[in-house]
Amino acid sequence: MARRKLWLGVGLMLVGLMGIRAQAAEEALEWKVGLARVNITPEGPIWMAGYAARNKPSEGVLLDLWAKALLLEDKAGHQGLILSVDVIGFNKQVWDAVVERVGQKTGLKREQILLAPSHTHTGPVISLGEETIYIMPEEKQKIVYQYTGKLIGQLADIAARALADRKPARLSWGWGVVHFPMNRREFTPRGVILGVNPSGYADRRVPVLRAEDAEGKLQAVVFGCACHCTTLTGQHYVISGDYAGFAQEHIEKHYPGVQAMFIAGCAGDTNPYPRGEIEHARKHGADLGAEVCRVLQGKLQPVRGPLCTLLEYAEAPLQPVPPQEELEKLAKGPAHLAHNAKRMLAALKEGKPLPTKFLVPIALWQFGEDLTLVGISGEVLGGYVLRVEKAIGPLNLWVAGYINEVFGYLPTAAAIAEGGYETRGLYTEQAGFFAPQVEELVVAKIRQLAEKAGRKLPNP
Repeated sequence: MARRKLWLGVGLMLVGLMGIRAQAAEEALEWKVGLARVNITPEGPIWMAGYAARNKPSEGVLLDLWAKALLLEDKAGHQGLILSVDVIGFNKQVWDAVVERVGQKTGLKREQILLAPSHTHTGPVISLGEETIYIMPEEKQKIVYQYTGKLIGQLADIAARALADRKPARLSWGWGVVHFPMNRREFTPRGVILGVNPSGYADRRVPVLRAEDAEGKLQAVVFGCACHCTTLTGQHYVISGDYAGFAQEHIEKHYPGVQAMFIAGCAGDTNPYPRGEIEHARKHGADLGAEVCRVLQGKLQPVRGPLCTLLEYAEAPLQPVPPQEELEKLAKGPAHLAHNAKRMLAALKEGKPLPTKFLVPIALWQFGEDLTLVGISGEVLGGYVLRVEKAIGPLNLWVAGYINEVFGYLPTAAAIAEGGYETRGLYTEQAGFFAPQVEELVVAKIRQLAEKAGRKLPNP
């Protein structure tokens, strides 16, 4: 009798422990995650983005392009959608169209959507008909417009599928490092050129966000790298996602069934090193993919809610319009400056007023007290990472570039003073060159958003 009571007590205790563990496990599942993906490889030859000197369409496929969706939902039901896309980027017109279509299918608002292009220079031109820097025959333009229209629909479809796919999940994150990103602003007696600058700043960190199901099985990984997808050059006419595409492929082969998603960092002044050969792209991708896998196998920090998604605009001033004589001189000079100068001259000839400022979109997602994801639009120079770290603190921070709208380079004040390719100004929507104050105003807006989202900030 006593033995029976003893076993009964042990059984009740085990049931109680199991209940406590089940409750703890349930409490740990602070998120729901939904996933979806679609192959967006062009079906035939198409004009390629990244190098304006290309003079013919693509000639085959080296690596398929993908669009992937990750839908996050916290305990309170607030949602955020990350769309990673193996293309060069989106101007405002295309970004607006994506937001509208995704919103129609999911109910998500602009601030709940992070549109993250990989910035590959071996993908298609993305355009709905507005002016681009690419000169191509009219029949080739139509192919680009058709592809872009189809892509917008595909992004909306995977957003809806990810929303329907939501399942309980845990999030965690950590850091790795790679060594192929190289500062490309080389200082010479002739000024700053696109080259190799080993002493220049390059952010070589690899942020890694892990999503696992209730049983702890890896479902998805979102990772970043602050390096231009320019391993392949204007001499290459094969479609691929460059090193970022190869990195995603590496991870997905290592973890079958897992969805790997890439978010570009502040890579405006950073190139892969070495570069120029397909094998370089494969090697950089394998190195990055292997580092992500290594991080995934280590101890990561939990990422809890609630999720706060914000989107606002920094009012960045543009430089005063140069005198016509100076614009005419610029229009005959280096190609990166001539494009903007010609557009400004054309506007002046037509009597159109030139803008005095540009609205730079800034996204900030706050994950409880565990992670702040800052998404800056444009081709953001690496110096912004250091400025953002100082403004809002370096801990639990992920700074990304190219998010949502790619309007041109976002230079630092130092780069504007030094000159060089990254000071070329706006190349979509508007014409103009950023004034040095752009850096302070962008960083101030990020700090304002971080404070609004509840991040603990250092003293100014």
